[in-house]
Amino acid sequence: MKTIRDFDLSKKTVLIRCDFNVPMKDGKILDDTRIRKALDTIEYAMDKNAKVVLLSHLGKVKEESDKQKQTLLPVQKRLEELLKKRVIFVNDCVGEQVLEQVKKLKEKEVLLLENTRFQDLDGKKESNNDPSLAQFWASLGDIFINDAFGTMHRAHASTIGIASFLPTGIGFLVEKEISVLKSLFSAPKPFILILGGSKIKDKIGIIKKFAPKCDKILIGGAMAATFLEAEGYQVGASLKETEWIPFCKEMLKKYSSKIILPVDFRCAKQISNQEGEEKDITDLEVDDIALDIGAQTIENFKNHLKDAKTVLWNGPLGAYEFSSYKKGTKEILLYLKDEKEKIKTVVGGGDTVACAMENHLENDLYHLSTGGGATLHYLEDETLVVLEAVEKNNGSNKSQFQ
Repeated sequence: MKTIRDFDLSKKTVLIRCDFNVPMKDGKILDDTRIRKALDTIEYAMDKNAKVVLLSHLGKVKEESDKQKQTLLPVQKRLEELLKKRVIFVNDCVGEQVLEQVKKLKEKEVLLLENTRFQDLDGKKESNNDPSLAQFWASLGDIFINDAFGTMHRAHASTIGIASFLPTGIGFLVEKEISVLKSLFSAPKPFILILGGSKIKDKIGIIKKFAPKCDKILIGGAMAATFLEAEGYQVGASLKETEWIPFCKEMLKKYSSKIILPVDFRCAKQISNQEGEEKDITDLEVDDIALDIGAQTIENFKNHLKDAKTVLWNGPLGAYEFSSYKKGTKEILLYLKDEKEKIKTVVGGGDTVACAMENHLENDLYHLSTGGGATLHYLEDETLVVLEAVEKNNGSNKSQFQ
């Protein structure tokens, strides 16, 4: 697969699809990780004397009023600070203004177009991979570099569409993501899989894929309640997915020696930030809601992890959005941090990565994936729809706008 290194970028207009889908509140960026992760590719293109045009989406744009809160203008300002140079911004991503700005662009200059999802207001052209929209964007450049790993499971006009019309490769961020995730298919053992979050449906593929390969599967979060009910426990009013109980029973039967479930929880009678009560799994009452793994489960999980060489983690172990139920996830993260010299920990999935970032562990774990759904899709299928498009691309199509 071609990377940005395989192209002569000098004096070329290089389109780079980034993933600037950062968390925002009141127009302020809460976490700039995805912007910082894009810098290597952007700076490489600048160093090679390219004219750089950046495209990205931000959130969902369903109605005109969404434009104000989903603008990439705060990203442009942060990008200028990180690059320590001017970043030209166009408050649109199509039209004459875009064409004029790209035409005026000089070598080593950077231009950021407005949110590509603004085009979803017109018949969802971005999300539905409208060919005329993809052609327009392709007409802006000579080379297309996709460095937006978090969107590589989506066949959008700005991801798979542009790749149909321009010579295409991947950036450094995507290259690293694929290299790390690919290594998990032959990971050093003992190999431990940690799964949390609420929806078993989202984890079926990864369970089926890695259950035969890994040594243990530690299960927390709300999905643990479904597994425990499948095993015959009374889980009270805890969130569970009854439709997946047969699947859980099948997995428990097939991998009884591998699947490790919680033995206690921090519970409450309602989902709120109020401090809960720790209870053994056998003591849950009918109105108890399990909201975090308990102290004994934390110690059990650490004990299973102590000899691990590889850990893949997806999903928080409790209702992490509430401060009272962060302890299980935080303690296991800090344990893996302390063992980083001997345990290669790969954290995948937006919520779990957010937990790690909140605890300032971005440099203390082997890899924090920038992809949520993309990470899961790659681990399940060992490919992604956009990666396949990059591999097939030969730049033979031409845009009608060129």
